[in-house]
Amino acid sequence: MAASKQDGKRYTEVRNSKALRDYTVDERFEAGIQLRGTEVKSIRAGRAQINDAFARVEKGELWLYNAHIEQYAFGNIHNHDAKRIRKLLLHRRHIEKIRVALETGGGRAVVPLRMYFKQALVKVEVALCTGKKLFDRREDLKRRVQMREVDAAMKRRRS
Repeated sequence: MAASKQDGKRYTEVRNSKALRDYTVDERFEAGIQLRGTEVKSIRAGRAQINDAFARVEKGELWLYNAHIEQYAFGNIHNHDAKRIRKLLLHRRHIEKIRVALETGGGRAVVPLRMYFKQALVKVEVALCTGKKLFDRREDLKRRVQMREVDAAMKRRRS
C-alpha cells in the first residue's frame, strides 16, 4: 500500500522560532535551495536548524549562512559539512530588490523564516526584516498579555 499524503514524517517543516520575536517582517519570498542528497535526507528526518541563519547578496546571488543541517546518519565519506554556505535560488528581480533594500540601510536583514517541502523540493521562506528594539519587544509582550486576559474574560463571560 502506498504511503498516505498525511504521513507526518514525509512533510517536515523547520521553523525559525527567533525570527518573529527579534524582527518585524516586511516582505516574504519563497526561494529554492541548492542542496546535496544527504542534506535533503537529513531535512526530511527533521535534523535541521535555521534559528541563527541569515542570508547575504554576493555577486548577484543570494547565499544562506549558518543554517545547520546535521550530517546524514547513514552517509558515507562524501557526507556534507553541517554548516556550509548554501545558495538560495530566486528570480533576478527579487535578488535585486533585496540588494537595494539592504544597501539603503535601516537595520534590515534577510532572515529565513521556515524551511519546508513543496512536492519533492526543499523551499526556504526568506523575509526582508527590520530589527526590533528592546521596547518594541516589550510592547509585543504587553499586547499578548492583554489579548490573553481579554480572551479569558470573554470565556468566563460565555460560561
